Amino acid sequence: MTNFVVSARKYRPTRFDDVVGQGHVSQTLKNALQSDHLAHAFLFCGPRGVGKTTCARILAKVLNCQNVTADFEPCNVCDNCKSFHENASFNIIELDAASNNSVEHIRTLIEQVRFQPQQGKYKVFIIDEVHMLSQSAFNAFLKTLEEPPPYAIFILATTEKHKIIPTILSRCQIYDFKRIQVPDMVKHLQGICKTEGIKAAPEALHIIAQKADGALRDALSIFDRIVSFSGKELIYEDVIANLNVLDYDYYFRAVDALLTEDLPTIMLLFDDVLRKGFDGDLFINGLAEHLRNLLMCQDPATLPLLELVETLQARYAKQAQQSPPSFLLTALQIANDCDVEFKSARNRRLHVEMALIKMTYIQRAVSLASGIPMQPSETPEKKKADVSAPVSAPTPPVPPASEEKKVPEPERETSEPPKEEPKKSSSFDTPRLTTNLHALKGKVSLPAQADRGDVELELEEVQAAWGQYMDTVQSESIRSVIKTTDLALEDGKLIATVGSSFAENALREEKGMMEHLRKTFEFPSMVWEIRVDESKRKAKAPPPRKKPLTTKEKYAQMKEANPLLAKMRERLDLQPDGE
Repeated sequence: MTNFVVSARKYRPTRFDDVVGQGHVSQTLKNALQSDHLAHAFLFCGPRGVGKTTCARILAKVLNCQNVTADFEPCNVCDNCKSFHENASFNIIELDAASNNSVEHIRTLIEQVRFQPQQGKYKVFIIDEVHMLSQSAFNAFLKTLEEPPPYAIFILATTEKHKIIPTILSRCQIYDFKRIQVPDMVKHLQGICKTEGIKAAPEALHIIAQKADGALRDALSIFDRIVSFSGKELIYEDVIANLNVLDYDYYFRAVDALLTEDLPTIMLLFDDVLRKGFDGDLFINGLAEHLRNLLMCQDPATLPLLELVETLQARYAKQAQQSPPSFLLTALQIANDCDVEFKSARNRRLHVEMALIKMTYIQRAVSLASGIPMQPSETPEKKKADVSAPVSAPTPPVPPASEEKKVPEPERETSEPPKEEPKKSSSFDTPRLTTNLHALKGKVSLPAQADRGDVELELEEVQAAWGQYMDTVQSESIRSVIKTTDLALEDGKLIATVGSSFAENALREEKGMMEHLRKTFEFPSMVWEIRVDESKRKAKAPPPRKKPLTTKEKYAQMKEANPLLAKMRERLDLQPDGE
């Protein structure tokens, strides 16, 4: 069995020009070497897997290389370069601060700084994950980092720059590494495939690069895993099957169904996604990204923002022509709200399905809000046939000539457009909008609301309805106010008399009272007047508390109520208190 070396180590860059996606760092370091303006301490910070430690090793190798090239790259053939590749160099010392983070480890490193390099010009100390050092270790390292010997150079690397104390940051020259872009990753993976003799589809490499999320080391790890599964040929289907990624085709079909308001198709599509083991949040996030890409395709200036292969870009552009911007923006908002609330939802499948239902009828909601009438119900098959044309607001239907003859002449101005024959539909179908109030304004005479201003109400009926509403109130204080209110009718107006301004405010804030009365008596124009009568409060004030009775007074009352009590006292020879 041969010793397999993972791609992340096998194809680790050995020159600045080989570093992927960090040209600004490589060129700056080259210029510093060329002008001999090299700092004594560097801090390389950025996300994981973007080349921080790799650049640190290349810089350390260049500093001790015996035959530096004209563009300040290591020769990789001299004794110092070979010893570094064999991990036998005494001038380049690497320290992992994640496991060597105490004061003792830093003191040991400081002791090594005192010894000059035996071969080469510089002694380079590379400290990885430097943010893991303890506070005491940082303090012990400060003096040496600020004033090291002329032959000592420190290169610190970290993924969490904010955890490093400011005194360390001020002593270092900071280089920020950025996430590696998808095209750069794909180009690097294509070079590896060419070297290894692997045939890879561009779509498959794009999926690997997108899944890596800017970390080239993660992309190479995924690449090795897919190669172990597929062999010498990488295809798109194998990649999405291994990386738990949904096919682009699902999202294209989903948007087609949303544009045609084909709710059964979108529900069945989501069910198919769940049956294949994907989570609902994965589908809704992927759909949101798909909608975002469609929105980017609306303007040629934003096309470079799409990280897709050219074949997919053409398909996105075609579907973007069919999608109105209002639909895309509203669907994106619904998808974002669904994703935010997904973790707190108890029935997560229903939560996603409700979001999909809202997306399905976006265009109908927009049409209602804008006042433009929609077209009557169409079959999904007819809509799918017309999906290639840009989506626009449909016009109201025109009745056929044969039906116009059947309608009596006087009723044509006030009748609604003819309804279509009912069709067999699934339980997902909803009634279609056949008329529009804005279109019918001035043409259809609506029945006027009955005026109850001249109808006399009975006080007993009002009091009964008043009591019914009081039974529905939960607050005891509000119920007390309603119970103590006196009602009267004057000229068709309800007069409510309370005993204080507090009761008046409480009654005015009880909005549901008047709505209940108007609904009960079918009297929309019913009004009331609230009056405050202080004398009412005094008249209904609670009686003063009586003075508590003494024991003698209690006995006198009991004896008056029951004369036999006196005889019992005489027989038992008892004396009441106070006598």
